[in-house]
Amino acid sequence: MFVRKILLYSLLLIVGIFNAHAAEPKIKVKVFVAAMFEISENQGDKAGEFQHWYLTYFKETKPIQVTGAVNPVFCNKDGVCGSVLGMGKVASSASMQAILLNQHFDFAQSYFVLNGVGGTPPSQGTIADVSWGTWLVDYDLGHRWKPEEAEAGKPTFMPRKGYENIRSYQLDTNLVRWTKQLSANVQLKDSPSAQAYRTRYPDKNARRKPKITFGTHFTGDTFFHGPGLSKEAQYISELYGADDYVITEMEAAAITQVIDRLHGTSRIMSLRGAVNFDQGHPNESTLAHLDPAPGETAGGFAETVENIVLVGSQVVDHIVLNWADWKDATPKLN
Repeated sequence: MFVRKILLYSLLLIVGIFNAHAAEPKIKVKVFVAAMFEISENQGDKAGEFQHWYLTYFKETKPIQVTGAVNPVFCNKDGVCGSVLGMGKVASSASMQAILLNQHFDFAQSYFVLNGVGGTPPSQGTIADVSWGTWLVDYDLGHRWKPEEAEAGKPTFMPRKGYENIRSYQLDTNLVRWTKQLSANVQLKDSPSAQAYRTRYPDKNARRKPKITFGTHFTGDTFFHGPGLSKEAQYISELYGADDYVITEMEAAAITQVIDRLHGTSRIMSLRGAVNFDQGHPNESTLAHLDPAPGETAGGFAETVENIVLVGSQVVDHIVLNWADWKDATPKLN
């Protein structure tokens, strides 16, 4: 009899715990901010891609552990959530899928800001620029061969059949127009070190002050570098009918594929800050640019990661403050 009572009590306890968890309301996520890395802590040290977001939105929140994600999720009372997903296609997309499928969250009406740092071709941008993506293109999906094995001057990349639906994504044009309007008046920060570094490049865009740009963000696990591969990225953008290549990064197309399978792409935004050029200046080899000597780095990293949040928060705040207009669909912008 005693054993039966213990078993009955245990069963009731288990059922009670299960029901308690089942009764917990899901967090309705209005905006999810995805960063790819943080240098160390979320506050109190050198900032990476997430720290300024954390200080702006999540400082008073508690971490939510998610099985399968490399870092916890933070959510504030206004429905803004964020996490550091990990660098590269596999780490970031695996974390995103684990978070999307987790029982704590309701992503049915969520907007996504995929944000971080990247590189820019000097013909298109400069250090401390902030760029909203209009297209996301996967750099890795196709066939490549060595230039010496090709006809002189001809491309060494060929698309492969079967990847048509995942090799490129055009982001919602109406939402891109909203990002342009909402962030148009943000004053971007700059640094003396970045200003000095720009003078090494002859390109007009490379030498100017930082600004907000729009164009194709190129996703690749391969950290491609040099004028030849930069031209190849532009060639692939044109081949796919995308806009000019303006940012190189490592995650956005992969994360978008994961989100697309569950929620589509109409609420995805890609936001990147340029912390390096994708090639050396005319008097610098590609290898020297990839592995710079002390004092030869671009500078401006701290200002760029702050600029990203200065720009992105304008959109996040507007969506949250006007949620009744945004929850069912992105409002039409006349």
